[in-house]
Amino acid sequence: MPDFLLLMHNDTTRPEDERLWERYLAALRTTGALIGGSSIGHGAAVRRFATPAPVSAHLTGFMRIRAVDFHAALRLVEGNPVHEAGGTVEIRELPED
Repeated sequence: MPDFLLLMHNDTTRPEDERLWERYLAALRTTGALIGGSSIGHGAAVRRFATPAPVSAHLTGFMRIRAVDFHAALRLVEGNPVHEAGGTVEIRELPED
């Protein structure tokens, strides 16, 4: 089964209900989909020989999940507190190299 990243953006249209995080994470754990995740703090962009692109300041957190396919990963976004508050959750597949 492939792994996916859920990247949470800081563009919610209303306040997040923090109580939903506990329920959402418990549901992902129950299904065995949750691998890990964290909020994202301050950082820097570096590039060896040129000026780097700016840091992606709109990203506030990530989750690594496992799902059968992209459509199953998409269904796992339902209930995500950022998504439920009108914000963006970006889904990216982590291909096996």
